[in-house]
Amino acid sequence: MRILPSLFVLVLLSTTACNSQSKVATATSDVATTVKAQVPEYKYHPPAVDGEVVAIDKPDSYWKEVLSPQAFNVLREDGTERSFTSPLNDEKRAGIFTCAACGLPAYNSDAKFKSGTGWPSFFQPVNDAYVKQDVDNRYGMRRVEVSCARCGSHQGHIFPDGPKPTGLRYCINGVSLNFVPMEDFPQVEKE
Repeated sequence: MRILPSLFVLVLLSTTACNSQSKVATATSDVATTVKAQVPEYKYHPPAVDGEVVAIDKPDSYWKEVLSPQAFNVLREDGTERSFTSPLNDEKRAGIFTCAACGLPAYNSDAKFKSGTGWPSFFQPVNDAYVKQDVDNRYGMRRVEVSCARCGSHQGHIFPDGPKPTGLRYCINGVSLNFVPMEDFPQVEKE
């Protein structure tokens, strides 16, 4: 008599196990989607020719669709994020920081340093041709504004109080950057 209940439980478990396997087998597209969703999508779009940037001109309506409200305010309306709020302040892995709007490589992690200002800081860009500099006289002070050379998105400002070898501090809003870790570069699709 004891064998019958045990046999019933065994049959029930094997039926349940078979059913769950068949669900997985029939849902291969769902599984693939789930796996793909776990691989981060990076904005990394270097120029076709190193050092040669082709400008893109998109209307504000385009940028409002692809950027968060905070990113739109900083990148397209020259806003500033609150200091000490960006997770990129503490980013210490090797990699490339790119424009959050268009993916143009902007700063190498080797050029990042802790400035204590509350924003990611770098002593030089990946390539001088990838950033645009303009004089900014807003708020009663004269500063040098840094923007993406491709899409024109505001990144931050340059100050003459950085470390060697340049003596410059590119003080960049974290929301204007995307970080691509070096260990993920084989997975990154380049356009």
